[in-house]
Amino acid sequence: MDYLKAFIVGGLICVVGQILIDKTKLTPARILVTFVMLGAFIQLFGWYEPLVKFAKCGATVPLSGFGYLLCKGAQKAVSEMGAIGIFTGGLTAAAGGITAALVFGFLMALIFKPKSKS
Repeated sequence: MDYLKAFIVGGLICVVGQILIDKTKLTPARILVTFVMLGAFIQLFGWYEPLVKFAKCGATVPLSGFGYLLCKGAQKAVSEMGAIGIFTGGLTAAAGGITAALVFGFLMALIFKPKSKS
């Protein structure tokens, strides 16, 4: 049942992104930034946490989950360290994912020959 919930919630988030790509003149980059900001904004009010508890990876894997993670990390750091946590908490919480993206991107660049789009 967890797989079904994750598939439905993650799929619905992706459907919203596809509708924005098809029906608006927003660039994909702006849509991605919007998803990150919406994830952080929704978590600011504590509304994203119940979605994560319900759908698990279906809510954390899409880009809105990254915004949720940044906001949650900043909230935790502010409660522990004060105002400096605003700047350090989000990156501390997301450090593992950011590091993995950099390392695997570097490894793929070593294995495959990177080419420009032109």
